[in-house]
Amino acid sequence: MFRNLAIFFRHRAREVCRFRTAREGATAVEFALIAPAFIACMLAIIQTTLFLFAQQVLQTAAVEAGRLFMTGQNQNGGVTQGQFSTNVCPLVQALFNCNNLMVNVQAALDSSGVSTAAPTLTYNADGTVSNTWSYTPGTPGQIMVVQLIYQWPLFGMPLGSVLPSLGNGTTEMMGVTAFRVEPY
Repeated sequence: MFRNLAIFFRHRAREVCRFRTAREGATAVEFALIAPAFIACMLAIIQTTLFLFAQQVLQTAAVEAGRLFMTGQNQNGGVTQGQFSTNVCPLVQALFNCNNLMVNVQAALDSSGVSTAAPTLTYNADGTVSNTWSYTPGTPGQIMVVQLIYQWPLFGMPLGSVLPSLGNGTTEMMGVTAFRVEPY
């Protein structure tokens, strides 16, 4: 009986040793262990890159829109707030929904009369933004601030945990430029 038991354990010991030295499936097992972290890291990189690219597009659009005021093109043409928003839309429509783009244009005699801070958004009962935005085209010599504000959707991690959420699954993204209106 002990002999049969010894033979049984010897065979099992050989199988265990063969399993320990087998390398055929090692790559698949290692990839299965690393894949979730690798995929999460790649998604985080893509999401962060897209957010930063969209932020730069919005900032560039604000600078381009500010040039229209700085050179007097909007003031001489009598451009209204709605027309100005329509003119800005082609600059950002590749990444943004133009209906959700908010435009705030301020003018003052000196820099203490304008604000470059991110505005506090107020909401209606249906969840839409109810702010009334300023649209004051400046005159020569005035300081102006042009703000383009957008609610960028957050899709979970990692940006969802890092950026401040507005409570509706979005974060506030803003492009801003400040300048003195040139004589025109």
